[in-house]
Amino acid sequence: MFKTVLFPVDQSRESRQAAETVADLVKTHQSRLVILSVVEPSSETPTPDTMTSPEAVAELLQNAKNLFSQQGIDPQVLEREGKPAFTICDVADEVGADLIVMGCRGLGLTTEGAIESVTNRVISLSPCPVLVVP
Repeated sequence: MFKTVLFPVDQSRESRQAAETVADLVKTHQSRLVILSVVEPSSETPTPDTMTSPEAVAELLQNAKNLFSQQGIDPQVLEREGKPAFTICDVADEVGADLIVMGCRGLGLTTEGAIESVTNRVISLSPCPVLVVP
């Protein structure tokens, strides 16, 4: 059912927690796994989860690849620069993803929090279904 699964990762706890769900899905459906890290342009104000250091991104991707490799999954890893939500959707289209799996960060129930959520933007823009892991 899901031939290609896209798993955008960052340094958040929610991203790490979603990895187990991703591994189960990929094994169950014998899917190809693409792990993506989006480097935000350095002109923006960095936040704790902002990926701007090439070293931090390389380490994050290597750790994610090792985690899945230990479970018998050979993921493809990609690094892109840009606005996270738009880049995730562009890569999903580029790799022919059948599913995007993301962790969800609870920014609160305010309208401002919902508007700013990368997850909400991906859900709105995605060319394929999005599974949000709480």
